Amino acid sequence: MKAWVRVLVAMLAAVVGAPVAAMGQASGGGQEQSVVVAQEPAGVNAALRHMTSQEVNRTAFTFDHDMLQAAMGLFGEDPSKPVQLNSITVENYRYNEPAFYLPESMHALVEAFDAAGWKHLVDQNASPGESTMPTKPLTDLWLHYDGMEINGVTVVIRARRQMTVIEVSGVLRPLDLVHLSGHFGIPKVDPNAVMVPAAPGK
Repeated sequence: MKAWVRVLVAMLAAVVGAPVAAMGQASGGGQEQSVVVAQEPAGVNAALRHMTSQEVNRTAFTFDHDMLQAAMGLFGEDPSKPVQLNSITVENYRYNEPAFYLPESMHALVEAFDAAGWKHLVDQNASPGESTMPTKPLTDLWLHYDGMEINGVTVVIRARRQMTVIEVSGVLRPLDLVHLSGHFGIPKVDPNAVMVPAAPGK
């Protein structure tokens, strides 16, 4: 769990810097703020579904606002405090054989998020060769902003036989994801990952 804290703080700090602390203070006062929810960019769904040419077994589930509010009590948080997340959706794509991730599909995914103004972070420890046939899970992170606040997050984790997509809608606090990581099918990010802004077009 502590590793998740380090990873998420590093992810957010790489893009937002000082506003991360300010955001945490602002969201901790128990007063809900009005924020525009980020929409999934056009083309993202198609790119994800065609990430490989292999047959895939896809499953998905969503935690809505009420479910997230109730879950806070399970992880030691005061359930009376309002959760500012609208939903968390988890999609799992499982492959029968080791996956070959198509570069053109990954490029289409990057272009779709980029066109919609999302910020892309990647693991700087990943080699180019790992991108198509990873030997360990690779994490890509996209963040969307409404002013100084993060109002949408998409995490794509590509592994040898499985790809997991986590979509978060609403005002993000790092602890919201920390408390749910490792539970209900949401995987943990590699604690050794060093997330940095991606190069343009990557």
